[in-house]
Amino acid sequence: MTQRDFIQRLPKAELHLHIEGTFEPELMFEIGRRNNVKSRFATVEALKEAYNFHNLQSFLDIYYEGAGVLLHERDFYDLTMAYLERCHEDNVVHTEIFFDPQTHTDRGVSFATVYNGIRRALDEGKAKWGITSHMIMCFLRHLSEEAAEKTLTEALPFKNGIIAVGLDSSEVGHPPKKFKNVFERARKEGFLTVAHAGEEGPPEYVWEALDLLKVKRIDHGVRALEDDKLMARLVKERMPFTVCPLSNIKLRVFDKMEDHNLKKLLAQGACVTINSDDPAYFGGYMGANFNETARGLNLSESELRQIAKNSFEASFMTPFEKIRWMNLCDQA
Repeated sequence: MTQRDFIQRLPKAELHLHIEGTFEPELMFEIGRRNNVKSRFATVEALKEAYNFHNLQSFLDIYYEGAGVLLHERDFYDLTMAYLERCHEDNVVHTEIFFDPQTHTDRGVSFATVYNGIRRALDEGKAKWGITSHMIMCFLRHLSEEAAEKTLTEALPFKNGIIAVGLDSSEVGHPPKKFKNVFERARKEGFLTVAHAGEEGPPEYVWEALDLLKVKRIDHGVRALEDDKLMARLVKERMPFTVCPLSNIKLRVFDKMEDHNLKKLLAQGACVTINSDDPAYFGGYMGANFNETARGLNLSESELRQIAKNSFEASFMTPFEKIRWMNLCDQA
């Protein structure tokens, strides 16, 4: 059995996936035409050519522009179903997706439109392929905490279908402490918490995410390796890292896959997982991330199996579901 075959057989959970970041150019053009939203790109090829990013902000600029064609519940349904088809192809059996309501509500699209479109697709994906899922609502950190508070209020009627809140968008200059109060309120409302930290931002942002936002997972976290004391704590607490290797290369966090520190994190005992982040923009869904990381870092079957097991351990599944899938990883 080849390594590619082994990776395909491994059941996987994806824990760091922005549904707006799964927007393939072809679907973007299709929905744009359907909604009569004009694009500054004349063709699909021209749009693909624009996917040459030099940092996080240059990516976000086109990311938000692309999201502008999403207007109706059907659009969010189509977007999510297309992603779930990719999950099925890559043997992703559980996914915990991020969605950014502020990206849409600020354009006049209702919270209910966004939520209901995504939720309908997730329910259908479970019925069709058995893919289980959770929704995580992210606050945009380049906006104010007051704006996040408003979004949290809008989310409360839907909170039975949203398991956690997160923090994404431009990291540098927007530390986790900026959102301490809204995260405290979210926890009181029963939401779990996660946050992007330590991708482009310094290790201090990881400390803040842990101590001020009380997160259950660190999204990215690769710069934590720069702080020995922080790493010791993360390993001791078995704090998950939702690492996104192809994203890290595309955004120049690392120059090439061989430079990535995922294997070092794993060797230190960190609960490392592999995820695809914004796969339409960064060149690969879960299968591609596993395959290219395995090849670039020379990961063994044992290491790959551990990473897959970590994804279930780090998920928000029930303890029974976690154990069942981890045992199935051992049998792959």
